[in-house]
Amino acid sequence: MSGALKEVRNRIKSVQSTQQITKAMKMVSAAKLRRAQDAVTQMRPYAHKLQEMLSNIVSNSEGEINIALAAERAVEKVMIIVVTSDRGLCGGYNSNLIKLAKQVAKDKYPEQFAKGNVQFLPIGKKGYEHFTKNGFKVVNKFWDIFTGLSFDKVQAAAKHAMDAFANKEVDAVELIFSEFKNAATQIFVAEAFLPVKKTAKVAGQKMLILYTNQAKMF
Repeated sequence: MSGALKEVRNRIKSVQSTQQITKAMKMVSAAKLRRAQDAVTQMRPYAHKLQEMLSNIVSNSEGEINIALAAERAVEKVMIIVVTSDRGLCGGYNSNLIKLAKQVAKDKYPEQFAKGNVQFLPIGKKGYEHFTKNGFKVVNKFWDIFTGLSFDKVQAAAKHAMDAFANKEVDAVELIFSEFKNAATQIFVAEAFLPVKKTAKVAGQKMLILYTNQAKMF
């Protein structure tokens, strides 16, 4: 009997020790999440203002200068950039992004998709694995960008898309990503990346909630 009680006491101590460790891990994770959240929210106004400035430049330059990235032409070939994560265990986060990307391809570009003229540029392992496994046309250069993430890697991916558009290898570039709202909620966004839209069209540029759900990560 005493041996059984001793074993119970040891298990209680073990559980208490584990609780202390997980509590410390939770505090560290919360601090990291707060830093990441602050970085996202502080950067967003600058990104929006840059987009607005670029759109204004394009709007006011018609007939004066030739901006290759703003050239509108008949859409024959399309590139869809899909930003997913490298890991799972995040609810429907990745599956919803992938679903939205395929929905944009089929609904917005049905003729191009039927002809095999829609290519996917996945950023993140989960998107890359899905589109490769299911036989989609995939650009496989930048899927591991989050491994040692840096400005140079992001710049290389953006330059690939811009060069493809400027060289008329594709006629439209769409961007599929999640827009941070809070720690538990993401809004899935399909946004026209290229050609650069003029100011009058910016309001219609975002197809927020083409897939009208918000993702609950937990």
